Amino acid sequence: MYEYIETYATAYKLQQTLQALPFAKEKHKGQKRKVAKGNRQPYITHPLTMARHAISMGLTEDSLLAAMLLHDVCEDCGVAPQELPVEAEVQEVVRLVTRIDGETKEKYYDQIRENRIATLVKLIDRCHNVSQMALAFSREKLWKYIDETENYILPLLMEAKDKWPEQAQQYFLLEYQITSQLQSIRSLLEREDL
Repeated sequence: MYEYIETYATAYKLQQTLQALPFAKEKHKGQKRKVAKGNRQPYITHPLTMARHAISMGLTEDSLLAAMLLHDVCEDCGVAPQELPVEAEVQEVVRLVTRIDGETKEKYYDQIRENRIATLVKLIDRCHNVSQMALAFSREKLWKYIDETENYILPLLMEAKDKWPEQAQQYFLLEYQITSQLQSIRSLLEREDL
């Protein structure tokens, strides 16, 4: 995936993506992401998958792809947004999607919803997380994640559809992917609770 995104960014002269790619890889070096019980993969696969997902949906803006690659660097690697090797617009998007300790969910999501690129980053991030959560999360964390997704992410998505109708196709795909995963997992959890 790294090579695909690098080749794509080179072909389309996406300079910020080309700067973000090795920076994210270096900062996430040694970090692992739980994908199943006892199974971990290099953390960089998460932002790479997000960027690949965006490209597949026709979301190919340089600032969007760069922000996706860097979206967890501040939160997980102790890097300040202004230290990111990208333009101020991308630094701001990463700042918006970085959750600060003690920040309420309401404030966090209110800030994101004002920025189209931050909204897309958050939605695609959640879409990828939802696709893997049944394999990696405890039962309690699954319920919390379902609740947060239904109360914050899906309303964010619905608002984005109205606010930025030029990307209606992409929002439809994200809504379909997120809700179908949630419905399946919720159904399994409820069956087990009987």
